[in-house]
Amino acid sequence: MTDAMQAMQARVERYLARHDWTDVPAMDGRDFAISPLAGGEYNLNFLLTAGDEKRVFRVNIDTQIGRADQILYEFKALQLLSGSGVTPQPYFVDDSRREIDRGVSIMEYLPGRPLDYATDRDAAADLFARIHQVPVDAAQNHLIREDAPLDLIYRECAGLLQTYFDSDLADPDIRVFLREVIDWARAARRRERFYQEDPWPCIVNTEVNAGNFIVNPERDRIHLIDWEMPRWGDPSQDLCHFCSPLTTLWKTDYCMTAADKHDFIAHYAAGIGDRHLRDTLPERIRLRDPFVYLRGISWSAMGWVAYQTEFSGMKNPDTWETLKRYMQIDFIRPLFTPFMRT
Repeated sequence: MTDAMQAMQARVERYLARHDWTDVPAMDGRDFAISPLAGGEYNLNFLLTAGDEKRVFRVNIDTQIGRADQILYEFKALQLLSGSGVTPQPYFVDDSRREIDRGVSIMEYLPGRPLDYATDRDAAADLFARIHQVPVDAAQNHLIREDAPLDLIYRECAGLLQTYFDSDLADPDIRVFLREVIDWARAARRRERFYQEDPWPCIVNTEVNAGNFIVNPERDRIHLIDWEMPRWGDPSQDLCHFCSPLTTLWKTDYCMTAADKHDFIAHYAAGIGDRHLRDTLPERIRLRDPFVYLRGISWSAMGWVAYQTEFSGMKNPDTWETLKRYMQIDFIRPLFTPFMRT
């Protein structure tokens, strides 16, 4: 257990002891034991156990969306998705920060393993089809909207890349090439008219790497568990992100082939009831792909600098190794040159 996890566990134990929890049905006044579950850059997660009953106690450390109400944003997203059958059930949230100076929540514990791209692609396609068809009131939901999806990504990436451009640590060749990429994206974002003229909005997760899935083969179940950064946008956001090498290589050595990607999209389309969405998926994905790659590289460039300077979250050694792998010109250039020629 890290020092941060150990220190926070003591605070969570005190927090739990001060409440009787009879007003939270999922807790039902039971005396839960607490143990560390997982810690990342932005959240610390603890396992609550009472007999056969298990829950996840989540402590928000930092935000990825630039909002102080990060824990509430995530909790409300899980409430919207509660009927999907493929996301954790949300039970409790507290953003008062009176007893713990962080936002906290309690949600369903889902046993299983991370996703395996070689064996679980079809199950993931089915999961996305279910999530993207969850009925949600478009006017009432709290989600960040991708009304101008490519411009939103461009502006986000321009800000993230500035951290890299301004750093003395930056590789000169990478800096020059990424300036060319961001200049290309500035012009190419006009192609978002396609999404604006033919919208198909839904809940999108935006962070669909293998570690954010829980697969339970014994129960024939798969869930997507991390909902820190959902948006109200086009389904291509998740589909492109899932297939991106920046995603598949984040925690694994897997890189999706063109045939793999084709089969994944075809399986997803088979689960979509809207014929028009099925027919327009290829164009939605083609326009989105380079911007998803740009977002991945921009976050990596920012993180690469932050890990070597000032970073307020938890530093993960595996994340650092991946950031170093991505921030190589021979990795970055092939991602974008096919698109920049068109």
